[in-house]
Amino acid sequence: MEMTGEHLIAAPRDVVWEALNDENVLRACIPGCEELNRISENELHAIAVQKIGPVKARLEGTVELVNLNPPESYTIQGEGKGGVAGFAKGGADVMLTEVPEGTRLTYEVKATVGGKLAQLGSRLINATARKLAAKFFDNFQAHLNSADAAE
Repeated sequence: MEMTGEHLIAAPRDVVWEALNDENVLRACIPGCEELNRISENELHAIAVQKIGPVKARLEGTVELVNLNPPESYTIQGEGKGGVAGFAKGGADVMLTEVPEGTRLTYEVKATVGGKLAQLGSRLINATARKLAAKFFDNFQAHLNSADAAE
């Protein structure tokens, strides 16, 4: 699966960068995230539950931040195993650009799934991935807006 997207975030680039590197922010914004803990400076352990069509998967794995170029870009990559449900692995290149309205975040995702998840078909998986990405960015924008309101 490959997916690209762009979101305009009404916050300065350095604020967006810090939030994208804060496990507490990510834990609150990732749909279905049960656990997200920092293992090392650039590595996180994650557990997330997702329902894709008839299959409910509890994926557990490691997420790593590489190709760091603060506050402009990084690559987030990882793999999650979900027992009989299968696995998901992949990565996303994330780029932040300053614009008059705040920050433009663009991303390019490449991912693969296996096991029961792969049997669901690419249309369902792609539709679910787009929905989850949209939910993450809605949550992320709401979190940054509430952080601004708290200041």
